[in-house]
Amino acid sequence: MAKTALVYCEQTLAHDTGENHPECPSRLKSVLAAIEAAGITPPLLTPEPATREDLLRVHTAEHIDTVKRCCLEGEDYPDPDTVMMDKTWDAALLSAGAGITACKAVIAGECDNAFVVMRPPGHHAEADFAMGFCVFNNVAVAARWLRDVAGLHRVAIFDFDVHHGNGTQHIFYEDESVFFVSLHEYPQFPGTGFPFERGKANTTLNFQMPPGCSPDQWINTVRGVVVPQLQLFAPEFLLISAGFDAHRLDPLGNQLLEAEHFAEMTRLVRNVAQGRVVSFLEGGYHPTAVGLCAVTHLQALMA
Repeated sequence: MAKTALVYCEQTLAHDTGENHPECPSRLKSVLAAIEAAGITPPLLTPEPATREDLLRVHTAEHIDTVKRCCLEGEDYPDPDTVMMDKTWDAALLSAGAGITACKAVIAGECDNAFVVMRPPGHHAEADFAMGFCVFNNVAVAARWLRDVAGLHRVAIFDFDVHHGNGTQHIFYEDESVFFVSLHEYPQFPGTGFPFERGKANTTLNFQMPPGCSPDQWINTVRGVVVPQLQLFAPEFLLISAGFDAHRLDPLGNQLLEAEHFAEMTRLVRNVAQGRVVSFLEGGYHPTAVGLCAVTHLQALMA
């Protein structure tokens, strides 16, 4: 049985977007309550905040400075969906640093894999712009740390959020050392992620899932194409953008997946990169569904 760590700290709840915003603190509380109700007690890792150097591997200095001003000085950010307030700054730094904390623990052998339960999420954040509820691109920050600091040569990112991880794709589109693969609904926000977008050395792979498609189509795509392509790339580390908004109850998606399907996708990829896996909570906006999905995902990582 794998030793799976949970990365979390309470400051992530202080990023208070309001209860009427889909990406609100209560969704994270639902995840934590569901894990507790399931009787799962993984070791807890407290995240270290990302440093400016960590962020600059992914984001422009202008973006970092703009976010800081909007958070700490009350300046309005141009994307109204991506709420910023004073406590967002610390929460965003912790969320961006949490993946690095998890990767360090896995590399040091303190755990086999880890699940980062933090917010704001990250995969829509571009190098120079926050969008889609995402301030900094957490999974990209971790991937660049693995490559530039830990010295790994090949890192893979698997994104099964119902929305395409546009920021992650664009950040690594010309980087042949990072393989990005995404399953996402189309048409759907943000309108990116076409199969012809292949990146440098074919290191980008997109699968567009039509609204209301069969869960088997998701599972078969992962089993039949994603896993073989990941194995062919032979990454030294796998990062997962784990969005649970393809669940049939989610208000922002139009898919039919149940919690068991997220568990199956996780089981299919968990042994890639010799099991060195760190997963990041991305989307998932139905309070009950996101909790159930997070539990099955965590259990699959622990198996």
